[in-house]
Amino acid sequence: MNEVILGDCLENLKKVDNNSIDLIYLDPPFFTQRTQKGIMKSAEKILEFSDLWENIDEYLDYIKIRLIEMKRVLKDTGSIFLHCDKIASHYLRVLLDEVFGFNNFQSEIIWSYKRWSNSKKGLLNSHQNIYFYSKSKNFKFNTIYTDYSATTNVDQILQQRKRDENGKCVYKRDDDGNVVFDNEKKGVPLSDVWEIPFLNPKAKERVGYPTQKPILLLERIIEISTDENDIVLDPFCGSGTTLVASKLLNRQFIGIDISKDAIEITNSRLENPIKTESELLNKGIEKYQNKSENEINILKSIGAVPVQRNTGIDGFILDKETNQNIAIKIQKDTEELYEAQKKLVAASKVKECKYKVLIKTHDSAIEQQNMFKENKMEDVIILDSYENILQHSINQKFEYK
Repeated sequence: MNEVILGDCLENLKKVDNNSIDLIYLDPPFFTQRTQKGIMKSAEKILEFSDLWENIDEYLDYIKIRLIEMKRVLKDTGSIFLHCDKIASHYLRVLLDEVFGFNNFQSEIIWSYKRWSNSKKGLLNSHQNIYFYSKSKNFKFNTIYTDYSATTNVDQILQQRKRDENGKCVYKRDDDGNVVFDNEKKGVPLSDVWEIPFLNPKAKERVGYPTQKPILLLERIIEISTDENDIVLDPFCGSGTTLVASKLLNRQFIGIDISKDAIEITNSRLENPIKTESELLNKGIEKYQNKSENEINILKSIGAVPVQRNTGIDGFILDKETNQNIAIKIQKDTEELYEAQKKLVAASKVKECKYKVLIKTHDSAIEQQNMFKENKMEDVIILDSYENILQHSINQKFEYK
């Protein structure tokens, strides 16, 4: 075990014993009809592989004969996860039904992630598909539990239920009439939509391989379908992510790829496994959202794009005439105006924003004597928020009377 093999997976699969593999994950060519390219970080070498086909039939024949071999080597308790995207997913689903059986389809996993916008007409692609099939009904599966939704009434979840004489679901009660609680609840079983961030271009884990997937994604697949020391096979191992994840989780592995570059990268990663943790998954998305509802509303009212996790800039507006970003800062309730101005100026220098707008939300006693003393040369436009304008108007009306 723990082999990395150079060659066509079809020929090498024929050398694998029947019913010997616990899990197969494959990330084959997607029928993109183009050459996939990437740049290797360490050597600045171009990495590429061809995903060009004569037609869809040639592509499907290529995949089918390999799936037949994969089914042969899988244990009866084993599973296969085929990774694809929208281009040929519907063809591959039918192919998997044919080879593994319609009744052995288990799930269509949606890997969802945020991507940068592009100019392509239509909806932005932000997910890929992973088809989960088993070889038999006796497949291995480890349930993973996730946190309850913030809107879930957990107290009700913990209360045991039963069917009454009319078949209606009611709370279970003890002899004294008290509701019986269940302390064994572990959370919500993992769903088939996985929000796992795409690898950041600067992630230490990234090696520059054009279709590299995050270790976190492969770890989840391995965790739900195998136990320690089980054997994981990746017939299109590419940059070796499946094998690295298997090693980190104490599984045995076999990786096959026809590319010499892919094999070299895989071996290098196995010698020094690097896994990039996702702060988004660890902390939760709410930790990255530090704008109040009022601040979001102010930004939307002026057509600004909100910015999270920046103490000096709350949003940007693109000035189409100059093609320059205008940095927007909203004065916090706890900030003096001059403090907010300093933060805006400092952050704008980092982001190279020439134009700066500070939205004033309240007045203070020391504001007039401090404002512009140190930064009067900075070209900051100061605007009153609607609430502040309204409060000024009310105060003036009251004072006049």
